[in-house]
Amino acid sequence: MTANGHTQRHASVQGHPAPGHVPWWPEPYANTNLFAILVHVLGETNRHGGHADILHEGVDGRTGMRPEHEMQKIDEDARTAYCAKIEQAARSAASVEA
Repeated sequence: MTANGHTQRHASVQGHPAPGHVPWWPEPYANTNLFAILVHVLGETNRHGGHADILHEGVDGRTGMRPEHEMQKIDEDARTAYCAKIEQAARSAASVEA
């Protein structure tokens, strides 16, 4: 059985989509089905996982999974200065009362 078939089988009852409700979704989308919720969560996870990856790249300077996959050498001095700049901005923002 394919992964899609497995998900569809568990997201349905006797061949009908399992009902679901997401109270913070606007009408007419709040009353939906489990399969639609699973697809939505997968899309959100993919989107925000990419955001986290971009932040990680900004901090450590690496764009690949392993250092040996980097196309150019990372300027460690520039990276250290950049991280200090981010740290200072975070500390300044933490002292501001909302």
